[in-house]
Amino acid sequence: MTFRSAFARRLTEYIRLRRGLGFKLESQAAVLRRFDVYVCRQRYRGPLTQALAIAFAADSPMISRSERWRRYQFVRHFSEYLAAFDPHTPQLDPKALHKINERPPVHVYSDAELGSLLRGAREISRKHPFRSLTLHAMIGLAASTGLRVGEVVRLDKGDVDLECGVMTIRRTKFKKDRLVPVHPTVVAVLRRYAVAREVACRGADCPAFFINLRHQRFARHTVDDSFRKLAQLVGIRGPRGKGPSFHGLRHRFAVRRLQAWYQDGVDVQGMLPALATYMGHVRYTDTAYYLTATAELMGLAAARYHRSPRSRRGGS
Repeated sequence: MTFRSAFARRLTEYIRLRRGLGFKLESQAAVLRRFDVYVCRQRYRGPLTQALAIAFAADSPMISRSERWRRYQFVRHFSEYLAAFDPHTPQLDPKALHKINERPPVHVYSDAELGSLLRGAREISRKHPFRSLTLHAMIGLAASTGLRVGEVVRLDKGDVDLECGVMTIRRTKFKKDRLVPVHPTVVAVLRRYAVAREVACRGADCPAFFINLRHQRFARHTVDDSFRKLAQLVGIRGPRGKGPSFHGLRHRFAVRRLQAWYQDGVDVQGMLPALATYMGHVRYTDTAYYLTATAELMGLAAARYHRSPRSRRGGS
């Protein structure tokens, strides 16, 4: 990661130090990279002030309030390190922006929307067909397994067993590894991608399973940005503000799995721990959250309840 702003040297040292202490720092490093670009664009020479941090945090009208808070906090943490070397660096107020704790509303992609995304991905770059094939495979994989975008980009070739149809998900959000079986139709898509990868990127020594046109591992924000542009292109998302995201594919997987269980008469509450393990959740409430995600799911749950003997007895 190369920085170019007036803070370039200290940014490089800060990230190296934090990673040396055991922090993955993926999200923070991506934000600080954008901060570096912002500072360069402003031709700012320093010092790192609260006004600069807030201006960067609110740089785009598309940034949500929670994301502004997060960007500001990442820059504030860096400023504390910077102050040890530059006495002109002021102490940034940790409460300058308010944290928003509300969970955003869930957008569960319909079958038609997912189809539009997959078709759009295959056609998004006629100049670079491999780019289109890669985005298509990423979207299909996330929609069918519920993987987080960070888990998708961290996949190495050795983690993807296309013979057995199983993936090893390492270094997850909660530092736990897990095995994720993959549907045969998705395995077939990944096999086609793997063949194209060897042809388009012959000689690439990057261990990542998904690589970009520079033969490097994708950054999480790059995939998020590509997906956002695709969603705008196919009409699922507007040109401004918040909207459906790559993470919504994870929501779709969870909700569709729960709907299928309700329709099949499965004990959904009893199966939630299995779903939590598959999705890499640590807290039961993270998985139970999806039980109230859609009106359709709530309707299935209500129908199940009213058919139950307990309901007919008038139990409370």
